[in-house]
Amino acid sequence: MRKDIWDAMADKTRREIILLLKNRPHTAGEIADQFDLSPATVSHHLSVLKESRIVTVTRRAQTLIYSLDLKELRALRRKIEDILD
Repeated sequence: MRKDIWDAMADKTRREIILLLKNRPHTAGEIADQFDLSPATVSHHLSVLKESRIVTVTRRAQTLIYSLDLKELRALRRKIEDILD
């Protein structure tokens, strides 16, 4: 089931993860290292972002790489612009 993008963006930690991924893709471990949160909590936030299609995940051997889905973020930007117009 697809999570609502607005709900995903409502959380400060998830917004910080998005800003982190803006620079380059990261592994879950690299993301977790940036926060004072348990790995399970970071995993939950990544799952919400993935289910809302804000991030995509690719597998390289045993490693999962998280990156932004710019198409979804651009769609969100258009929705916000519609509200402001």
